[in-house]
Amino acid sequence: MSTYDVLCIGNAIVDIIARTDDDFIIKNGIIKNAMNLIDADRAEFLYERMGPAIEASGGSAGNTAAGVASLGGRAAYFGKVADDQLGHVFTHDIRSQGVAFDTRVLASPPPTARSMIFVTPDGERSMNTYLGACIELGPEDVESSKVSQAKVTYFEGYLWDPPRAKEAIRLSAKIAHEHKREVSMTLSDPFCVDRYREEFLDLMRSGTVDIVFANEAEMKSLYQTDNFEEGLELIRRDCKLAAVTRSEKGSVVVAGDETVAVPAIEIEELVDTTGAGDLYAAGFLFGYTNGRSLTDCARLGSLTAGLVIQQIGPRPQINLKAAAERAGLL
Repeated sequence: MSTYDVLCIGNAIVDIIARTDDDFIIKNGIIKNAMNLIDADRAEFLYERMGPAIEASGGSAGNTAAGVASLGGRAAYFGKVADDQLGHVFTHDIRSQGVAFDTRVLASPPPTARSMIFVTPDGERSMNTYLGACIELGPEDVESSKVSQAKVTYFEGYLWDPPRAKEAIRLSAKIAHEHKREVSMTLSDPFCVDRYREEFLDLMRSGTVDIVFANEAEMKSLYQTDNFEEGLELIRRDCKLAAVTRSEKGSVVVAGDETVAVPAIEIEELVDTTGAGDLYAAGFLFGYTNGRSLTDCARLGSLTAGLVIQQIGPRPQINLKAAAERAGLL
């Protein structure tokens, strides 16, 4: 028996989200539609220049855990926060979503991570992330009982930036596989893939990772190709199961000889793409861990991603289980 459907491991980050224009992005040297790692001074610099902002608990894998829970799934989370105001905000928010979160807080500096996210009129988000306490996540934070009792352990590629988190991931994967569980990752960002291409490929080819989530740009970056079909065949070869999202074109899932293509849902307005990939993974993994077909998994992913991009912020603001029921997916 399993206690959890999905255990998510990631950088515990509080998002500070503000609308802006492209001139601001250019003037302040921000790489658009990417996750930019910054230091404390840069974080302070950008915060002082932000307009009115919304604070919301985020972090890629944390968003996925919240999505799984909102669908009615059993979710757990590992992530490091400090004993400070933002750490308390993050802990309250993720637990209030119904996610099991018991990672020990960091009693000393650095502070809880924060990401200044600038949303331009086209709905694209440019993230500027100070990792803070996240860099202290290590193997001592792995709760083996949770890993062994989760059907899938899922982690974000961003975790390859803080060095000790790699040890935590490898330990978690070892425990998961010893208990006949599966391990999944998201490639997170094309720039993240550029930094760790060979390590990511090794995780897949060695069998450390069973299930991979990527968007089209990340997959192309991984294989250094401009051809979508070529990238799809390469990722099919390198892992047991891969789901590749293509924005308004929907997603394609490959597993062995099987290929499933599912369209995106129709939306009324693109508001903010923050969390789109995270919520796609939530919908897909909820379906996968509850025995649904790959087509249904991808349809659930398309629904949850399509709903989150019609709101500001990456955490579901509506009950996803009820939305999936209305869509005939549950």
